[in-house]
Amino acid sequence: MQKDSIYATPQDSVADFRFDATVAEVFPDMIQRSVPGYHTMIHTIGELTSRFAQPASNYYDLGCSLGAASLAIRRKLTDSHSTVIAVDNSEAMVERCRMHVQAFRSDVPLEVQLADIRAIEIENAAIVVSNFTLQFIPKPDRDTLVKRIFEGLKPGGIFILSEKFIQTDERTHQVLIDLHHDFKRANGYSELEISQKRTALENVMRPDTLDEHQRRFADAGFVSSTVWYQCFNFCSMIAFKAE
Repeated sequence: MQKDSIYATPQDSVADFRFDATVAEVFPDMIQRSVPGYHTMIHTIGELTSRFAQPASNYYDLGCSLGAASLAIRRKLTDSHSTVIAVDNSEAMVERCRMHVQAFRSDVPLEVQLADIRAIEIENAAIVVSNFTLQFIPKPDRDTLVKRIFEGLKPGGIFILSEKFIQTDERTHQVLIDLHHDFKRANGYSELEISQKRTALENVMRPDTLDEHQRRFADAGFVSSTVWYQCFNFCSMIAFKAE
C-alpha cells in the first residue's frame, strides 16, 4: 500500500481536490488514515447485505472508488442472478477498481462502470450504497439523486449513505473538526498536510447537516432512517423503503 504524501510538501497554490491518478494510487492509505471507522463501515455494509439481500436483484455502489464496498457486498451474496454494479466518474479509479475486483473470484457478476452517478439508471435494487460521494455532488442535484435512488429500490430495499457532516452549532462543529484533525495527526499527517488538504477540499466538498440528510430521505419517500455509525464528524446512515 503506497503512502499518501500528496500534500507533504508546500504548494504555492493548492489546487482543488480531484480523484485523479495520483489520488487513486494512494487512496487505500489516504482513506484509512483520514476517515475514522472506515473499515467498520465497509465490514457492516457486508453484514447489512446478508440481512437485506433479495433474489435476482441489483446492488449499486455509487462512487465506488477502488471497490471496497462492492466487494463487501459481493462476498455476502450467493445468488448468481444478482449483479453488483460499481460506478465512478474517475477514470483512474475505475481502471484500478477493475483490476482490484478481478483478484477476487465469485459467481456473482460485478460490473464496474465509468459514469456520472446522476446519469445512470437505478433499477431492481435491493441495496444502494454511497460512501462519501454525495458530499461531492452539487447541492441542487442531491434531492433528485436520492429520489431516483428511492424509486430504483425494490420494496424493502435500503439506501446506505456514509458522509462527512457539519453541525449547525459552531462550538460543537469545531470540537468535531479538532478531534478529526487529532485523528489525522495520530495517523502521521503533518500540520502542513492537514492544512493543504483542507484547502484542496474547500471548493469541491460541501457537507450537509444530519437534519438535511434526514429531510432528504423523508422527502424522497423513505419510511424511516437512522444513523447507525458515527465517529467525530463522519457517519453512516440507513434509509428504509417500505416493504
